[in-house]
Amino acid sequence: MRLVVDSNVLFTFFWKGSVFRIFLDKPVQLFSPEYALEEINKYSLEIMKKTSVSKEQFKKLKQELALKVEFIPLEEYSTLFHKVLSIASKFSKHEYEEFVKDIDFFALALTLSCPIWSNDKLLKKQSKVLVFNTKEIIELLDIK
Repeated sequence: MRLVVDSNVLFTFFWKGSVFRIFLDKPVQLFSPEYALEEINKYSLEIMKKTSVSKEQFKKLKQELALKVEFIPLEEYSTLFHKVLSIASKFSKHEYEEFVKDIDFFALALTLSCPIWSNDKLLKKQSKVLVFNTKEIIELLDIK
């Protein structure tokens, strides 16, 4: 199974006992925009505080995450931004603004022709890309 993983799901990698870590033992290929690494760095202090990991542990976990998830450069999917904006145009103004915040993940999923793993309910309000939340991933891969 191939999946594009959003930033919030990636953040859970740093939690002890997270579903995301268990999920990595399954036969999956995970992708995310390089932008997601910037998000992890941007929120690193908050992640360390919430997960009680040291700066050294955080750095080590981030390296481990980079081995498990293929981070794709912007130039490999940015040509589909116009298509994502077209999909988003069907939403209300507020939903449009929220949806566009995830443009990188959505464009990458279109480029790779694979679903997205995200708990963002708004992403499910379209029919171009399949979106699984964590509960659905657990059921799909029979994670216990």
